[in-house]
Amino acid sequence: MKPEVKVGKPHLTLHQGHTVLVTKLDGGVTGPHDGLYFLDTRLISEWRVMIDGKDWVLLNSGVLSPSASRIYLVNPQFGTPSGTVMDKSLGLSLNRHLDGGMHDDIEIINHGPDSCSFLLEIALAGDFADIFDVKSGRILQRGMIETQWNADGQCLMTRYRNGDFIRAFRVKAACAPPMGLANGRLAFTIVLPPAGQWHCCLLYDFADGSDWTPAPRACAMQYEESGASRALQAWRDEAVKLECSDGAFCAWFNRALEDMAALRLPIQGSHRGEFVPAAGLPWFATLFGRDSLIISLQSTIVHPEFAQAALQVLGHWQAQERDDYRDAEPGKIMHELRRGELAYFRLIPHTPYYGTADATPLYLTTLHAAFMVSGDRDMLADHLAVAEGCLDWIDRYGDRDGDGFQEYQTRSPDGYENQSWKDSGQAIVYPDGSLVKGPKATCEMQAYVYDAWLRMGQLYDYLGRHRSADRLRDKAADLFERFNQAYWDETEGTYVLALDGDKHQVRSVASNPGHCLWAGIVPADRAQRVAARLMEPDMWSGWGIRTLSSRHRSFNPYHYQVGAVWPHDNGLIAQGMARYGFRAHAGHIARAITDAASFFDRHEMPELYAGIERNDGSFPAQYLGANVPQGWAAGAVFSLLQALAGFQPDAPGRRLYLDPALPDWMPSLTIRELKVGGDSFDIRFERDHSGKTDFKVLRGPSSQVSFRPMAEWSDQLRRRMG
Repeated sequence: MKPEVKVGKPHLTLHQGHTVLVTKLDGGVTGPHDGLYFLDTRLISEWRVMIDGKDWVLLNSGVLSPSASRIYLVNPQFGTPSGTVMDKSLGLSLNRHLDGGMHDDIEIINHGPDSCSFLLEIALAGDFADIFDVKSGRILQRGMIETQWNADGQCLMTRYRNGDFIRAFRVKAACAPPMGLANGRLAFTIVLPPAGQWHCCLLYDFADGSDWTPAPRACAMQYEESGASRALQAWRDEAVKLECSDGAFCAWFNRALEDMAALRLPIQGSHRGEFVPAAGLPWFATLFGRDSLIISLQSTIVHPEFAQAALQVLGHWQAQERDDYRDAEPGKIMHELRRGELAYFRLIPHTPYYGTADATPLYLTTLHAAFMVSGDRDMLADHLAVAEGCLDWIDRYGDRDGDGFQEYQTRSPDGYENQSWKDSGQAIVYPDGSLVKGPKATCEMQAYVYDAWLRMGQLYDYLGRHRSADRLRDKAADLFERFNQAYWDETEGTYVLALDGDKHQVRSVASNPGHCLWAGIVPADRAQRVAARLMEPDMWSGWGIRTLSSRHRSFNPYHYQVGAVWPHDNGLIAQGMARYGFRAHAGHIARAITDAASFFDRHEMPELYAGIERNDGSFPAQYLGANVPQGWAAGAVFSLLQALAGFQPDAPGRRLYLDPALPDWMPSLTIRELKVGGDSFDIRFERDHSGKTDFKVLRGPSSQVSFRPMAEWSDQLRRRMG
């Protein structure tokens, strides 16, 4: 029997809304990236609990929910005027909860035979660093920090001010004996008899300017009754439920639901006051264009409301004018919005920043997906002007040189060099390892535009605008031909990574062509070769498809986007495999990514992990700096579910089409409360001994559910409706 291995980082992360807390396992904020972050500002940069000047000793700790944790500590041996207090005589439990602000419950019990007195201290400080400064390791204080102590009110307030930019936090105590302040530490003098107990509540309120976000007043162990927990339960109630014969897949699915619930951001302008998905923690607890749209596409099978909210808020931020510092152009969909000090004073372009080349076509893809799963014509009408702005941007600005392909290149001195989903500076490389010169036209960007034009063509058909629809289909057909001529690499049997600024092929073998399968720009006679190339040993790690071939000079399995495995990348590729009928490949990918998820603590999938080769006794290695939880990594399981079920919603026609193919490792699967339009379904899928998968509608109008090959769905996108 092989030993069980769990992979995870030695820290606790709590999150709720725009608040993120990253601590060590003992609850301390002591590392360079630890802290309490609020609206992109690290309010608390140090937090330590001590007894007579010594650190408590950790026994165990854990996360109870996305917003709550519990930590068990015991005392080290220490001396007092009345004698020595032996180690482990005192037990401290720290229960912590986020819901707007933060609530700490501290409880100490004396398990020793004698009474003891001691000084409990909490070292607490705030550097108010911008999250960009924390991440880069270059902390620069631009304003003034002032601290006020109110002994009567048992309150410590620390405020940061830089001009009219203000952040603050205050800590109030509810306990006896009263709290004091000594040597910059909160201090309590405690006397405990044998079996005596001491309890204290610390309430942390946070401020943005003059607006205060209060701490939850109820004790932290009542977190299940909080607004954050009720919102989580509401998500569980609304989202799809899954039962399946593979426990690891179900465990990952359920973990992903909780991660996705916790990553929801309440952003003004979102649909009906709903939430949009944040990208990931701790660095990206904010609105991202590409990430929010891909998460929405992944989630149409489990929570279609995400897409409507993302469309609403991203439409609100659609660029209206050219601004080179922010890489903004009329009609473009934003990349990243920040609310910290650097953004406030426009020292970074994230107000918002528009340096993404693929969010704009993905907006159109998401609009189509949202309409097909909801049938909401009012929603379609509401977003049509934004969609047409996207179409105009694709033609006028996405195609920078008029050659019919999409290229990107920053105009900003602080802009991103790479603006496709592989956006790290080292991601787009020639076969010799040198960096590609721009403007760059990655292969999947062309595929996204092709898919967006076809989907918008279908939406125009629904609106009765057939001439507009035909024009988009003609453009898509032309792009299909030119793309397959310009990007194909016959020697490798796949598409090149990109065209460089001189329109030369960048013949690096990478995972990007898998997105071309997902978007449908690959002809049937080439699809098998592309799929097979992705599954060859240099691309297939055993834990998933790598971002770059292991034979490439720049390959590094531990590097961000030149060798690591990204779950969302694999999820979209699996959907592409299913679209072209390569269901065994899709099942193989699903098995590998699910196996990887089972090794991570609580099945919480990180943003990426190392692309090391899988063999007997190995386990995945987490990438240092990966966001956990991360939106589209959690959503990868939803992509895989769509691939396995052959999910094809047609809410406008009050139909749900399926083309299921369960792998041999998951012979049965039941989806409950699957919503398409105004209908809800429970559907069971079962694989028989011959390998065929059948389905049965257990609840809902069964006459509206039928089989349709994925290939037919693809063909319909290319044809006029009506």
